[in-house]
Amino acid sequence: MSDPLIEVRDLGRDFTVRKRVGTFRRSSRVVHAVRDLSLQIGAGEMVGYIGPNGAGKSTTIKMLTGILVPSRGHLRVADLEPSRKRRELARRIGVVFGQRTSLWWDLPLRDSFELLQRIYEIPTDRYRHNLAAYVDLLDLGTLLDTPVRQLSLGQRMRGDIAAALLHDPGILYLDEPTIGLDVVSKGRLREFLRALNAERGTTLLLTTHDLQDIEALCDRVIVIDHGTAVFDGPLTRLRTTGGATRTLVVDLVDEVPPIAVDGAEVVKVEGPRQWLAFPADASAAALVAQVAAAYDVADLSIHEPDIEDVIWDLYSR
Repeated sequence: MSDPLIEVRDLGRDFTVRKRVGTFRRSSRVVHAVRDLSLQIGAGEMVGYIGPNGAGKSTTIKMLTGILVPSRGHLRVADLEPSRKRRELARRIGVVFGQRTSLWWDLPLRDSFELLQRIYEIPTDRYRHNLAAYVDLLDLGTLLDTPVRQLSLGQRMRGDIAAALLHDPGILYLDEPTIGLDVVSKGRLREFLRALNAERGTTLLLTTHDLQDIEALCDRVIVIDHGTAVFDGPLTRLRTTGGATRTLVVDLVDEVPPIAVDGAEVVKVEGPRQWLAFPADASAAALVAQVAAAYDVADLSIHEPDIEDVIWDLYSR
């Protein structure tokens, strides 16, 4: 990748945890929240950054935004060292935390936006143009005069996303952006983020436990566990890792004993319908040809491996 927008090499962050032992003594131990983490993200990418609780996701985001100083390693974002250039970097990035808000709780949504205009020193014409665009795209028109405390979670989340984008950041960090949202709100938010990336080229780094967000938005996934990246690649390749399997569902004309073909195993039979499991990295074409040549087939379909099962297998290993 030439000139990555985000460059991380051998990054580490340690914390010292102290614990009382007895009345007058304390013990301490070092926790390696992030260790030997290396990755590169190019401009315009939409990347899912996932891992179990305590894996180091939030610590990584805090270092990328300059909130935390790395214990070791190399880190640059938009050609800046985040912890040394926080003020300058803040104008280049937007951050949305699903469980926190950047809006002022007792103020109308409109007033929060105007305060952010002054904080980021956004020129008036540019501010008005961006505000009008995001109010329209995120359906915020009827909410501008509503105090933030009276907004629903989905409405507040849309307000937070607009707030994070008013100053035209090239990078948007999203930490659990759909947490607590209903299905309709999630769908609208995903559509907006796809359009934002396509039309403005905004780079997105998404951390979430909702793997449907990853499937809907991201072509690339980075899986982190115990502070280290254990997978970095296309979502399509993630599905073929480890012992992941695909399933060929065969509807036969008549009921027959379990199908016997090379490279697959029947895992379920219901009348004339049979389910055959085969390795996710194997071609389905040869298997379909074998079945069609040996049996009277009424219909066929292929089910991809469940992304949650693949991730769980990675964590387990």
